[in-house]
Amino acid sequence: MTSVMAPALTMSRRRIGLGWRIVGLLVLWVALWWWLGGQFVLESGVPAAAQDWLQATVSAIGDGRLTNPLFIYVFTPITSALNGVYNGGVWLTQQLGWTGMTGIGAALALMVAGWRMAVLTALGMLSFGVLGLWEQSMQTLVLVAISVALSVLIGIPVGIACGLSNRFRRLLMPILDTLQIMPSFAYLPIITLFFLIGPPAGILATLVYAIPPTIRLTDVGIREVAASSVEASRSLGATVRQVLTDVQLPMSRRTRVVGINQTVMAALSMVTVAAVIATPGLGQAVLGSLQILDVGGAFNSGLAIVVVAIVLDRVISAASRRAGAHRRTGRLRLTVWGSAAALVVLGAALPAVLPSTAKWNSAWVHPISGPVNVGAVWAKEHLYPYTMSFTEWVTIWFINPLESLLLNTPWFVIVAVVAALALIVGHWKPAIVAASCLIGCALLGLWPSSMVTLTQVIFAATITMILGLVVGTWIGRSRWADRVLRPILDAGQVLPPFVYLVPCLALFGPTRFTAIFAAVVYASPAAIKIVGEGIATVAPNTIEAARSMGSSTLQEIGKVQLPMARPIILVALNQGIIYVMAMVVIGGLVGGGGLGYDVVKGFANESYAGTGLAAGFAIVLLGVMLDRVSQSAGRVRRTSSHAV
Repeated sequence: MTSVMAPALTMSRRRIGLGWRIVGLLVLWVALWWWLGGQFVLESGVPAAAQDWLQATVSAIGDGRLTNPLFIYVFTPITSALNGVYNGGVWLTQQLGWTGMTGIGAALALMVAGWRMAVLTALGMLSFGVLGLWEQSMQTLVLVAISVALSVLIGIPVGIACGLSNRFRRLLMPILDTLQIMPSFAYLPIITLFFLIGPPAGILATLVYAIPPTIRLTDVGIREVAASSVEASRSLGATVRQVLTDVQLPMSRRTRVVGINQTVMAALSMVTVAAVIATPGLGQAVLGSLQILDVGGAFNSGLAIVVVAIVLDRVISAASRRAGAHRRTGRLRLTVWGSAAALVVLGAALPAVLPSTAKWNSAWVHPISGPVNVGAVWAKEHLYPYTMSFTEWVTIWFINPLESLLLNTPWFVIVAVVAALALIVGHWKPAIVAASCLIGCALLGLWPSSMVTLTQVIFAATITMILGLVVGTWIGRSRWADRVLRPILDAGQVLPPFVYLVPCLALFGPTRFTAIFAAVVYASPAAIKIVGEGIATVAPNTIEAARSMGSSTLQEIGKVQLPMARPIILVALNQGIIYVMAMVVIGGLVGGGGLGYDVVKGFANESYAGTGLAAGFAIVLLGVMLDRVSQSAGRVRRTSSHAV
């Protein structure tokens, strides 16, 4: 008995010791803040030499557009090719009309996901016409299809390479962090420098933002395949390629599909942001409504984006569950293919038989903009006093103290404290990375803005992960909860931020709390869904074994499911931080200030382009710092628990 309890007792003491070291570090930090508060504080960082250099680089690239061989032989052909693919896709949707596109969409869903998904797809596509947004929806669908196809074609092979090679993974992950954390407003000017404005730039911006989830979760899926299965396959004489195709890829299918789903959601979330560089589609409709403060019109267009997301998510998930589950008989396969062909023929031929169906009838258009505008006015009149009181309470008791601690502590003390924290919870490598990232923020001349942003990110990421663990565990354990909440999560993840920022501003005003609230709304669905998938993938026999030992529900969750889902939960933490960082710029538009405001200023005024790029890089540095510390802490805890 003693030998059995000794490891658990040792582990418990380790955790207590770790907790006390963290508490001691925080107490020391507060003491130094009280003693040295206001001294050695960087007002703006070092002289803005880095910003000046970035400004000169942007100008030089723009001046060389017509003479540089890279533009003539690389960037211009890529732009032309993407433009041709996009225009061809839009032309095809116009020729097929709403009947033909609905028939094709339903037929594809029927073949890969079943008749229920076919009905859902048909209803979803018909809703575009009802909302009065058929043409814009087709433009968005073409953009998303091209971006997601490129993301999957590139991302899955790269993710497999990461899963099979530790060296390649270590090389690629910082690049993925940079791509995903870098605010879209920061790299949109860079993309337009090389590819001009329009659909090609929008496709590439979406590709850059959407490809990391596919790579990351493909990598996780490959690595989480049981070593015993791989060894058994090798012992039977399977080659490396056979192990990959016959064992690792089939067994990691579910995790890989989660990555594709996240890529689809990320692509849709970029639709509105890409609209600022003249990317057509629903994003343009959203921005057009917001320019005249038409909340209902923005929600009407945002709802169409949500419908696209829900339909794609359901079809992809259903197709994954059906793949390999059972093979259809010859007669059933013939029936499905015949029904799909009938849908395509009927949809394409209907306008020829009934010319009135060639275009969507205006009498069938029923947008929701009117009722939404009425509801927005009512909420502002009746809820504003309560929401503002709550905003002030959170700001005074939580946001202001943390921001004061970060802003008024000497910069070198903050660097030392963060490095020490990384060393305590992880090891020396993340400590060096964390310290280097903070020093980089100072060298970019953006220390105060970085501390303001770090305050909001810490607060929003903490709330995001609490929601991710609680709600994610719930939907992972309950199929009913998953069915009810998943549409809400999809809506929260793909509803353009600009859409819900207007009512947020009406309820909370232009404050830092508004920026934090928007970041939580945007980031928590991804964290919740990934945690839920991690909980759901825990082997049922493991759970049954825990129940047979008399474990309670809380013990089953805390001792079995959460530890076994730790790798995917760490991905959820990573994605939560990254999605919060991605909202920093949007937060700068609604009173959040900090680096987000600097990025927006650089995007709006070419003379501040260097400052905007520097702020974008500072956001990346903060995101990498937070990710490395949190991921290292998770790996150390996992290693320690396995050792015990």
